[in-house]
Amino acid sequence: MKLFLQNPLPDNPEALVKRAGYAEHYDHNTQHTSYVHRLGTEFYPRFHVYLEAQGNGVTIDLHLDQKKPSYGGGSHAHAGEYDGLLVEREVARLRDFISTYTSAPKEEKKKGFFSGFFGSDE
Repeated sequence: MKLFLQNPLPDNPEALVKRAGYAEHYDHNTQHTSYVHRLGTEFYPRFHVYLEAQGNGVTIDLHLDQKKPSYGGGSHAHAGEYDGLLVEREVARLRDFISTYTSAPKEEKKKGFFSGFFGSDE
């Protein structure tokens, strides 16, 4: 299932999906970076996301991997589910998360002990 996010985004797309609970996944076979979100303690099942930059935004292409791909006989298919209740719920969760997302607060410079007495510790 695809979710299109129009610019301006509250943060870069990679940061958004990471803050939503996804981990970066680099596939050495395809040499592509994607993002995964496990549904339990095992590697599968997991939500799998590809980001595709568009001129006026980004497309999040999400599917559910139920098991490890079995690429036999030149096949490139895997057991990914691109629709269904779980996928719809995850797309809705991502949409809600991103719509209410505010970027991480900037870290304030810590003040020293004497700044309270003298106004500055520089």
